[in-house]
Amino acid sequence: MSQTDQRTSLDGPSPAPVPAPGPAPAGRPADPGASAEPAIQITDVSKTFGKGQSATVALDGVSLSVAPGEFVCLIGASGCGKSTLLSLVAGLEAPTSGTVSSGGRRVAFMFQEPALFPWYTAAQNVALPLRANGVGRKERQKRVRDLLESVHLGGFADKRPHELSGGMRQRVALARALAQDAEVLLMDEPFGALDAMTRDLLHELLEGIWRRQGFSVLFVTHEVREAVRLGDRVVLLSSRPGRVLEDFGIGIERPRGIDSGQTVERALQIKEKLNEEVMRHVS
Repeated sequence: MSQTDQRTSLDGPSPAPVPAPGPAPAGRPADPGASAEPAIQITDVSKTFGKGQSATVALDGVSLSVAPGEFVCLIGASGCGKSTLLSLVAGLEAPTSGTVSSGGRRVAFMFQEPALFPWYTAAQNVALPLRANGVGRKERQKRVRDLLESVHLGGFADKRPHELSGGMRQRVALARALAQDAEVLLMDEPFGALDAMTRDLLHELLEGIWRRQGFSVLFVTHEVREAVRLGDRVVLLSSRPGRVLEDFGIGIERPRGIDSGQTVERALQIKEKLNEEVMRHVS
């Protein structure tokens, strides 16, 4: 029987109500064994789209856990089910079989595109989940100022999306996700369309916020070095149907540089496994 167990707040125009934020973090990468209850538990999950001869099996027997405060990256060939897995955790899709649980934690989703309302200012976009949750005007204005400052956009509150660069729009989207006080943040290639310099700056920004606030992250990317730069673990999915092939612990001291020797070396090791899987699938 399929089962999902989570309360979801989407990083989109109509966020669902969420309660007050949880406790502050320890400020360092999580110890996966520090808590008996995972922030995300995916158990023997399969997902099939369609029926009969036209059916497509996107995921097959996937089991994965993410500890509270842990940063886990998903990599794999295009079409291997990475984004589908995020949708299952968010409750946007139901598994065909298996179970997905976030233990009742608040979940936010940051998509590939910022998905900002073009007629709203940056501040108004960030305020959306706060308004949905009934936060009073005075407190809402203070929270929005603080959130925009946290993503280094304090001077751009009154700008509309068309007046902001791509990196700035993604920072507004990040601030809006953070406004949901989520304990689990799902990120689907949020920096994939950005130039290398902007992406590096957003890596530093995201890592700093994550270390301070202690939420769990499940992050999808095609860039192996990005995964090693950010993740406590990097999980490699097979080509369709997606299965967990390997789960790599990173073990490199933070903060990490994307071009540092250790990051590059570990990324090459993982990329070799990824290339083997891609070649197996196309041969």
